[in-house]
Amino acid sequence: MNYNQSCAAKGNYGNRHQHLFNRSMERAAVNIYKTGNSYEMLVFAPGRIRENFNLDVKGNELTISYVPPEGFPRPEWIKREYSRGGFVRTFTLDESIDATAISAKYTDGVLLVSLPVIEGKEGVQHKIPVG
Repeated sequence: MNYNQSCAAKGNYGNRHQHLFNRSMERAAVNIYKTGNSYEMLVFAPGRIRENFNLDVKGNELTISYVPPEGFPRPEWIKREYSRGGFVRTFTLDESIDATAISAKYTDGVLLVSLPVIEGKEGVQHKIPVG
């Protein structure tokens, strides 16, 4: 599974929110780890509303996006170190991921996306010598 920077802004989200995605595409940090039977993705997105997340799989791409609700307050910040605005992140899924069984849960400001691995489809790993 790989992050695909070139695909990060794909999608038709309408002109109304386009500036949010261009400006804040990287605002949700992501950590990924592997368990025995899945990849677990932690999308750090505090202060968001669960219903405004959108996860889509198209072909071998998983897109995670967030659109803030209409009328979302925008205070005059004195200091601002993180945003609760919209974002889009796109990841390339390899053939070992069971795309039909992906699940997500938003708790305590973290979107946990579970990507189950199809048994027997794990990629072969080998070392490449550096010459």
